[in-house]
Order: sequence, then C-alpha cells, then structure tokens
Amino acid sequence: MLVLVINSGSSSIKYQVREVSTSAENIAPYTSSMPAINERITLEQATVGVEGDQVLTKGLIENIGEGGDIADHAQALDVMAQRLDEALGGRTIDAVGHRVVHGGERFSAPVIVNNEIIRAIERLAPLAPLHNPAAALGLRAVEKKWPGLPQVVVFDTAFHRSLPEKAWRYAIPDSFYRLHGIRRYGFHGTSHDYVTGKAAEFLGAERESFNAVVAHLGNGASVTAIQGGTSVDTSMGYTPLAGLIMGTRSGDVDPSVLTGILTRDRSMSAEELDRILNKESGLAAIGGSNDMRDLTERTEAGDAKAALAMEMAAYRLVKYIGGYHVAVGGMQALIFTAGIGEKGPEFRKLVVDQLSALNIALDDSANAVRSDDIRVISASDSAIPVLVVPTDEERAIAEATAGLVTSRIQS
Repeated sequence: MLVLVINSGSSSIKYQVREVSTSAENIAPYTSSMPAINERITLEQATVGVEGDQVLTKGLIENIGEGGDIADHAQALDVMAQRLDEALGGRTIDAVGHRVVHGGERFSAPVIVNNEIIRAIERLAPLAPLHNPAAALGLRAVEKKWPGLPQVVVFDTAFHRSLPEKAWRYAIPDSFYRLHGIRRYGFHGTSHDYVTGKAAEFLGAERESFNAVVAHLGNGASVTAIQGGTSVDTSMGYTPLAGLIMGTRSGDVDPSVLTGILTRDRSMSAEELDRILNKESGLAAIGGSNDMRDLTERTEAGDAKAALAMEMAAYRLVKYIGGYHVAVGGMQALIFTAGIGEKGPEFRKLVVDQLSALNIALDDSANAVRSDDIRVISASDSAIPVLVVPTDEERAIAEATAGLVTSRIQS
C-alpha cells in the first residue's frame, strides 16, 4: 500500500510517500528507479535526492498564502500531485496519513477522517492555533483533490493520553481546566511511541513491562517517562513551550517572571512575550545560536556563552531524567532520539556524565559512532543501558494509516 504522509503547516506542506506491507508488520520506504523529490519544492524549482540505495519520495511545498507563490493548500496539493505523478511512475496513492499536533482530550489514537473529525480538529484550534487550522485545511484540500481517498489522522498528543491525573493536572483553580482545557497534554507523542517500541524490541523486552526514559532532542525537545510501555509523564505541557531548554524556546520558567514583565513593561503585549519565549529564547538566547553543531564547535574553541548554553540544556535534561527514573520505578533504558539525540555525541556525553549517581556510564568509542541503526552507547558495566534509537515519525504515521485502512476494508 502506498501511503502519502502529510504534515500541513500554516505556510508549508511537508510530505513523503512510504510503501507499507499490509501482510506484515514491517514497512519499507518506497523504492524505485525513478528520481525522487527531496528537501524543498517551490513553483520555481525542485531538487532530487537519493538516500543510499533507497529512494524516498519526499519534499516540502512552502510559500503558501498571501504574498507567496502558491495561493493556498489546494494549489500546493496540485503542485505536489504533479511531482508525485512524475516520481511514482504510474503508481497511485492508496491512502493519506496526516500528522496533527493537537488531539485534545478526545483523541487517544489515530482515526479515519470524516467531516465530523475535521470539524473536531478545527474546534481544537485554540489549543494549537498555528497548527490545527492548517491541518484542517490540508485535510479538506486532499478531500477536494482526491474524493474518496481514505485519510487517517495521527495526533502528536495521543500517546500522552495515558498520563495519570496526578501528572497532567496543574495546581490551579479547577475552572481553568473545566472551562478552558488547561492541563498537560504533551507532544512529540508519535516519536516517543515509535522509539519506545523499537527499543523494547531491540532489548528483547516485552513492551507491556518495559520502563524507560526517552529524550527526543531536536530544535524542539521533550523527555517522556515510559512505564509499562506507555507514557506516564512528559516534559512538555499545555503547549510545547514547557520543559527542556530548546533551540529557541525557553522551557520551564517561573510564571511570576512573565506576569512581572507584563506588569512593569506596559508596552509589551502578551503576544509579544509569547513570541519571545518561543522564538528568541532557549539556546539562541544564551549561546547566540539554536544550532547544537555550532554551539559544540564554539564550545570546543573556548566560547564561554556557547558552553553555558550547552551546560544549561544538559543540566535541565539530567534533572528530568533523574526524576523520571524514580517515576517509572527504575528505567530499563535511557533512550536518545531525534536530531541532537541521534547525531550529537558531545551533548549526549555532557548529559550522561552527570548521571554517575545512577551508575550510568558511556562507552566513548560507541558514543562517537555515527550510524542510522539502533545502538547501545553505554559502557559494559553501566547499570542501565543507554541507547540511540533513530526516530521515524513518517514511518509510524504510514503504518498507522495502512493498518486502519486495511482493517476498514477487511471489515
């Protein structure tokens, strides 16, 4: 089954085609002798990319909307469809899987799309104003472009619906929750779910009894406590701003700092403060860059600000790891994933070197290896294995989409 995986943003559509075997659990990227669209697509140009001996059909259509070259999501899909026709060589898409950021309290699993589901996603817009409306536009555009083509939505928040109330509630008046839905939701759920399953399989553990701490570290970063294969706590909260220090996001901040700023500086609006916390804070604010590679190079060259940014980010993560180790009753593995987690050996070492109280230690040689495979990077005498598990959210979405569509056909 060919599954088109779409991530609709307000001004972009990222996509990838994956071929899923509906007779087995495994999924393989679509392979073909045809060239594939890769990285960036606009109306002016397209680039072609090949990864190893496998060709992935993927791309990014951007500049959607006012002032852009592409008027709306419908026109973007027209451009994408043309490129897909060229790349797929006569094969047709069987289903579409969409990444949707926020499923609120309603959605705890992927669902097949109908009009009511789209309306529900639109009603959740106040919880993700930059993401859910764009996702709904993408859903409607696909429905118009390919009527009758099955669509499935996979929610970033769904994996964290297993959080117990003691973890998702905030200690604020109950009306805030009842009237406004203010609670911890958590994000990056598709990634946390995927790597949890892969790590348990790699270690030969039953997922239902697997306890771990998963650190998804990219420009956006979160850490999740896994108990019995499910999420029981996570660092992101009502929005993706909470928790770890990220590329441009502040992570946890005393709320009184924010109310104090708004009280003292009447010229600053809540919207401006929100923008600063999301776009001008984090590693960029402390170290002058949100690129961990740049910070690592500058740290090695003796740049004190870059070193401080890395130390702060690592220390914040270490505190979460220690707390979540206790929360799950003892982790069986510490898992690094996503861009920095997979490709940042220096940052991994900075983190794990502070976990000696848990008798966790790295194998420096193993940590230095760069690979796309799941691997153990801890020392042989480490009390808890440390793993690098490459994430693949598109694969997870494609698998979920194929599974739901196949089940509907068989029923």
